[in-house]
Amino acid sequence: MSSTVSVPVFDKKKHVLLIPDLFPIHMELLANVIRASGYRVEVLRTHGADVMEAGLKYIHNDMCYPAICSLGQQLHAITSGTHDPADVAFVQFQTGGGYRASNYSMVLRKALNKLGLEIPIVTLGFSTLSRNSGFSLTPAMCIRALVAVTYGDLLLLLGNQVRPYETNPGQTQSLLRHWEETLGRELSAARAGLGQVKRNLKNIARSFAEIPVKAAKKVKVGIVGEVYVKYSPFANNQLEEFLQNQDCEYMLPGVLGFLRYCLSSPAVDWELYGGSRFSREVSVFLGRVIGRFEAALSRALAGYPQFHTPPSFRQMREKGERILSKGVKMGEGWYLPAEMVELIESGYDRIICAQPFGCLPNHIVGRGTLKRFRELYPQAHILPLDYDASLSRVNQENRIKLLLTDAREKMTQTDPAPVPAPAAPGLASSF
Repeated sequence: MSSTVSVPVFDKKKHVLLIPDLFPIHMELLANVIRASGYRVEVLRTHGADVMEAGLKYIHNDMCYPAICSLGQQLHAITSGTHDPADVAFVQFQTGGGYRASNYSMVLRKALNKLGLEIPIVTLGFSTLSRNSGFSLTPAMCIRALVAVTYGDLLLLLGNQVRPYETNPGQTQSLLRHWEETLGRELSAARAGLGQVKRNLKNIARSFAEIPVKAAKKVKVGIVGEVYVKYSPFANNQLEEFLQNQDCEYMLPGVLGFLRYCLSSPAVDWELYGGSRFSREVSVFLGRVIGRFEAALSRALAGYPQFHTPPSFRQMREKGERILSKGVKMGEGWYLPAEMVELIESGYDRIICAQPFGCLPNHIVGRGTLKRFRELYPQAHILPLDYDASLSRVNQENRIKLLLTDAREKMTQTDPAPVPAPAAPGLASSF
């Protein structure tokens, strides 16, 4: 027998928005964008067994692992006594694809009904910007959000390339904190003029280039996979910290490219499957907007050949189509193997594909493409690594250690010439 689902309305003056921690560097910058519009926001940084237990207790264990983690953070906040359920609202990000992630808001509502709680849920996604009348997502907020993601991508890119080689341990992390605080203040004050954005990007690149580094030969590892698991330290059992402790250089692709991939779907539908022409035009327009930010990031890195410059979206599509058709766009779709191609060609030939156990899109476009990769890139070693609440962290780390041990043995046997930096991608016109 069905029951009536209560949908409480978000009150800007009353509620604090609780956001799960998706991207460690990006989330606080994005939270400051929301704060600039007068909302109160908190990014949930809680980890550990208690948080996982909250997810397992109130979310059906058939739901995917990212749901148990991210919803577990929100449910733990109201069941642990740290937040008053009457004073909070939840934010859920959804891509609108044909997989379980598109049901997170309804799953969270069902869990709240079990608890007898009526908490507003603000749903932000590509198909629906907000399903809650108390929250307004304006075009200006969207642009500032793209600015925040661009900053986050550059900080992620440079921090991961400089940290393993810094002469003074901790200097890179200190610089990251400085920029997160500085940029956060600008974003929370709604100061995000395009001229200032470009100056900030150039200043960020210069500041990281000035950090003293030492010459060293290290194993280079790329990280790809399902978008939540590959970025979230809670979901991937502190994967980045583990690789740091193993004295590796690792690379995580940025978020801008994934956003553009998601927004490109209507254009692909129109081209291949007979979708809406209007949706196609909107898709192309939004892609061009994001392309301007990608180009600004690339220009900021011009003159610093020691840093890897991300390729353009067009180049990523060409790389992806060596493995899969662009019509394969469920979940991470063709973009995941495109990221693997880019990492391999940039010298990161040990790749960890972090995926939730039983994640259909990720197992198909990640694990399912390994044979093709072995044909095209026999020197590469790709480790599909499953994550789930019931899987052993020790087992995961041991498998990574085997990957690294093999790489170190090969490094001692040969001394290959360094992989040349990729040519700077074609840049879009300026802002």
